[in-house]
Amino acid sequence: MSTATTAFDPVKIGIVSVSDRASTGVYEDKGLPALQDWLTRALKNPITFEARLIPDEQARISQTLIELVDAGCSLVLTTGGTGPAPRDVTPEATLAVAHKEMPGFGEQMRQISLRFVPTAILSRQVAVVRDQALILNLPGQPKAIAETLEGLRHADGSQAVPGIFAAVPYCIDLIGGPYLQTDEQVCKAFRPKSALRPPAG
Repeated sequence: MSTATTAFDPVKIGIVSVSDRASTGVYEDKGLPALQDWLTRALKNPITFEARLIPDEQARISQTLIELVDAGCSLVLTTGGTGPAPRDVTPEATLAVAHKEMPGFGEQMRQISLRFVPTAILSRQVAVVRDQALILNLPGQPKAIAETLEGLRHADGSQAVPGIFAAVPYCIDLIGGPYLQTDEQVCKAFRPKSALRPPAG
């Protein structure tokens, strides 16, 4: 990581696991480790993580998202609380703090998940911009988190369905955040040629 610190923009990323039971210690939270593991593999930038494990309470979720953006997080990822059950309020809490909604992210997440389960249509993940930060709601299971971010591959390793993270770096460029550079073995980000920087040394 020592060479990366001079070559790549540092980035602060908020990761939030929303779960009544995990937040009270009924079971171990797997969302935060899954998010941190994937992002550490996918990004070449030096990352500072701001991790939060909170219950399914709308006001608490909204307040947490605001605090993370105010603390300088350019990207905030949540996991959990996006289904139709009464306590699933992550999308409502996210939309409540939005300056802009980015519906394409949720549409693509459901397209990926529908490859595996018909109940993917019950998921309500949303994505929004607040100030200079992108906030994304992700599924709750570690496998689904990785599939949603990374996309699906054919047996030969070529991309079958693009993951949502391919569009994240350019989105963050457009809202004034740091220049995120991905490891193409994990996730190839797409930018128009006019937005590309020369490769970092």
